[in-house]
Amino acid sequence: MQPILSILGGDMRQVCLARLLLEDGKEVMTWGLEQGGAPRGVPLDQALEGDVLLLPLPVCRSERLNLPLTDTELEAGRLWARLRYDQLLLGGMTGDLRARLMADYGLTLLDYYDREETQVANAVPTAEGALQLAMESTDHTIHGSRCLIIGYGRIGRLLADRLLALGAEVTVSARKYGDLAWIQAWGCQSIRTGALTGQLDRFDLIFNTAPALVLDGPRLREIREDCTVIDLASAPGGTDLAEARRLGRRVIPAPGLPGKTAPRTAAAAIRDSVYHILEERGEPI
Repeated sequence: MQPILSILGGDMRQVCLARLLLEDGKEVMTWGLEQGGAPRGVPLDQALEGDVLLLPLPVCRSERLNLPLTDTELEAGRLWARLRYDQLLLGGMTGDLRARLMADYGLTLLDYYDREETQVANAVPTAEGALQLAMESTDHTIHGSRCLIIGYGRIGRLLADRLLALGAEVTVSARKYGDLAWIQAWGCQSIRTGALTGQLDRFDLIFNTAPALVLDGPRLREIREDCTVIDLASAPGGTDLAEARRLGRRVIPAPGLPGKTAPRTAAAAIRDSVYHILEERGEPI
């Protein structure tokens, strides 16, 4: 028997997810997405009766369910207490919440975002969104620009490829020697992330993908005033924003770009991940 899928909160990715699931012929209910025009909106009590509850990405903000598309607030603890142990919860960027829900409420929470296929699929709109921001926020072309990418993960690799295709001079920093070898093999200049100090004043554009503080006060002072920094890392990012403001450096925090620039593509990645999880668990799809 086909499960009833309830989508609780989230942003335009979850709105698009509801539409995609309906196009696939799934039984869908939504709650907390009315400002995004989500289909099949129902009261919370009804939504909580679903067999599979699809939660936001990230699930919570400040111990409340992530609900940017409704004026309603919902404390996460009050939500968990109302759920059944036989329901399956799927959310994004769950952190330690999975263990806490099992220990405190006997609930099964799995992370649809913490899967390789989802991460790769999300890296594509992130790289494209970063290029869009760069084009909109500078007065020069990417062609011929001296660009630095900090970090050589999924996003860093895709971004380097696209910047090269646009004619940029691309330098990529990484921590591992193996990554540095691949960076050079793909036609980019390489530098160890720990050796960035003293090298930053030559770049026109800097893209940070590292989820740790890399651009601190001393390094920000090296960056030219006409350089644009686009920080793609999840909050709190890899840039000291307060120090950047004090120094007058141009920094654009840009976490969660797929949900802003390509929500339908991001939603398709979530949908596929949900299907894969259900298939691996032997659940009906």
